[in-house]
Amino acid sequence: MPYQSIYAPGLFTGQTIIVTGGGSGFGRCAAHELTHLGATVVITGRTRDKLDAVVDEIRADGGSASALVCDIRDEAAVSDTVSRVIEEHGAIHGLVNNAGGQYKSPLRDISTKGFEAVVRNNLTGGFIMMRETVNQWMAEHGGAIVNIVADMWHGWPGMGHSGAARGGMWTLTETAACEWAEYGIRVNALAPGGIASSGFDTYTEQDRAYFREQAVPVIPLRRFGTEAEISAGIVYLLSPAAAYITGSCLRIDGGTPNWRGGWPLCGSDNTEPFRGFHLAKPPSVLEGTGYAP
Repeated sequence: MPYQSIYAPGLFTGQTIIVTGGGSGFGRCAAHELTHLGATVVITGRTRDKLDAVVDEIRADGGSASALVCDIRDEAAVSDTVSRVIEEHGAIHGLVNNAGGQYKSPLRDISTKGFEAVVRNNLTGGFIMMRETVNQWMAEHGGAIVNIVADMWHGWPGMGHSGAARGGMWTLTETAACEWAEYGIRVNALAPGGIASSGFDTYTEQDRAYFREQAVPVIPLRRFGTEAEISAGIVYLLSPAAAYITGSCLRIDGGTPNWRGGWPLCGSDNTEPFRGFHLAKPPSVLEGTGYAP
């Protein structure tokens, strides 16, 4: 069974799109959907084996994909990667700035080195990718950029370093949308909330217990989201249907930031999850909980 996209076949035929962090999670899913819709996708990341595995999956489904190892924190590597994509494919029509990562820690325990590492991974690296893509191609040809941020609204206790970085990326998105509009470049952000992806399995056992026992009860829609629901948002923001959208943020979070504790959240699974990704597997941490969408 191929990817079950809601979008029209051939939507991105003839387009080349870079997806950073394409070896797992949201990036892997988006790469599958974009190639299913006709795009040639170049996925980047730091681990060759993971990237190659995704490329093999996509090609087995009949899609067009390739991989380039690139650490977005490395300015020279990013510049070279963008140049290679242009040399090999002749254009860059879209950029999905998805690569990032963090660890949980209270602010008092975060070292300066750790704080700076998370900011470079989630903000500075994304800026470098945007700048190089624009300077090397999009400033003369236009294009669309989607920056993946997070549900960092109203602060992010326990993830202060990542919240600061993601908040910075959101402001950067708004600024770039204005500055680069004259070049025909649209720049938007997408903020995922609690999404049941492989990322859940990378946290400590204490955090994994939170996902199993405490996360869903504070989500108004009473479930986790799916990777396919994130990918659908990415595809929309890259598509011609979003031609008049720039400097905006699409929240895909089940309404989580809207709950303030003064209203009882009742019911369960109040919407049917969209399960378009044919290779999706729930994270192991949710097995047997009833919370795997």
